Amino acid sequence: MSAPIQYRRNEALRTIRPGYAGNKLIGREFCNGEALFEPKLSTVLRWQLTANPQKEEKMRDTWAPSVVPCAEAFFSTEDMLVWLGHACFLLRIGGVSLLFDPVLFSSLGLRHRHALPCRPEDVRNIDYLLLSHGHRDHLDEQSVRLVARQNPQLSVLSSLGMAKLVHSMAPALPVQEAGWWQQYDLGPDAPFEIYYLPASHWHRRGLFDLNQVLWGSFLIKTEDQLIYCAGDTSYADHFEEIERIFGPLDIVLMPIGAYKPPFMMHQSHVNPHEAAKATNVLRAGHVVPMHYGTFDLSDEPASEPLRLLSEVAAGGMLRAALHAPAVGEVLRWREWE
Repeated sequence: MSAPIQYRRNEALRTIRPGYAGNKLIGREFCNGEALFEPKLSTVLRWQLTANPQKEEKMRDTWAPSVVPCAEAFFSTEDMLVWLGHACFLLRIGGVSLLFDPVLFSSLGLRHRHALPCRPEDVRNIDYLLLSHGHRDHLDEQSVRLVARQNPQLSVLSSLGMAKLVHSMAPALPVQEAGWWQQYDLGPDAPFEIYYLPASHWHRRGLFDLNQVLWGSFLIKTEDQLIYCAGDTSYADHFEEIERIFGPLDIVLMPIGAYKPPFMMHQSHVNPHEAAKATNVLRAGHVVPMHYGTFDLSDEPASEPLRLLSEVAAGGMLRAALHAPAVGEVLRWREWE
C-alpha cells in the first residue's frame, strides 16, 4: 500500500505563488519539490570506503578564513552584514537585527577551523532568528538556547515542522513556520518583508525524523533591495522560479562548499561553478559566499571553494560583484551599487 500524498502550508500566512497548493508530503516526509529524496546509507558507506584523490592536498591545505573581531556589531544600529562563519550571518536593516543559522560552539563532528569573531555572550540585540533547516551545521541546540536566553525579544522564522524541534531546545521561544512561497507575518511596522522560498535539500537529525522538517531559503525585501539567503541547496530549477517571480536580486548569500565527492554531495550542495551559475540565473548584483572554511564536511581542500569561485569571477563569468569577507568583517551593503 502506497503512502498517502498531501500538501501542507501555513494557512495563516500569505502564499505568494499563484496556484501553489503547498509543500508535498508522501507519508510523513516532505518532498524535495515533487520527488522524495532519501539519502542512502550505501552512498555514505561508499564515500567512507572510497579513497579521496585529493587526500594529500587536503591534508597540506591548512587555509582558514581570516577573522576580525566584531563584538561591537551587535551593539550598533547601522545597517550591515557580517559573516560569522559557515552559514551564519548578522544582517541589520533599519535598526532590526536578523541572525541566520548560528552555530556558535564546536561539537562532535563539527569542530570550528577558525575562531569566532566574537564571544557567544556578545550575540545580543537580535530580533529575528532565521533557521533555514534542521541539519546540525545550521541548527545547533547550544547556540539556540544561548541566543534565546540573551535575546528575550527574539522570534524564530523557519519552516514547517520546525516549531517542535526548536521548542525542545527553547520551550518559550516563539516560532513562525512557513512553507515554500509564503510570507511571514512581521506586523504592520516592519521595515521589510521576509519570504520563505525553496531549496533543494533534505532533513535528518536522528534515526526516525527523515524529511519531517522542511528546508528552504529566505528572501528579505526592503523598499529598494532584495536580499536572498540560499540556505543549504543543490542546483535545481528553483533559482529560475525565484528570479521569475521576484526579478533580479540585489544581494545573494550563496553556499559554495561541501561538494566532493560528487556522488555523495551533488543532491545536497552546490559546487563553486554551480553557485556561480545560480547567482547568474538570479541576476544578482552582489554575491557573498558562505558554507565553506568553517567546518570539515567533505573531501575538497579547504581553500578550493573560494579559489574556484574567484577564478570564475576573474574570468568574467560571474555576473555579480564578489564580496569574500573575513569572518567578522562588517560589510556596509547600503554603499554597494
